[in-house]
Amino acid sequence: MPLPKKRHSSARGRKRRTHWKLKNTSLTPCPQCKELKRPHCVCRVCGYYDGKQVIEIEVKEKKKKTNM
Repeated sequence: MPLPKKRHSSARGRKRRTHWKLKNTSLTPCPQCKELKRPHCVCRVCGYYDGKQVIEIEVKEKKKKTNM
């Protein structure tokens, strides 16, 4: 495996890495529940995709606080 003849400066390496940026994920509103979701994916809130219910979502009930 070839090795570099001379050491590259840290600035030169940083210049090369400037394009290693992470991109923001694009989010679109769900047509059923209006929550933000990733495009072309099933909505995690309502379970709909392309106007059809694909997965059944269980609704968690909130516990009532009792004053004692």
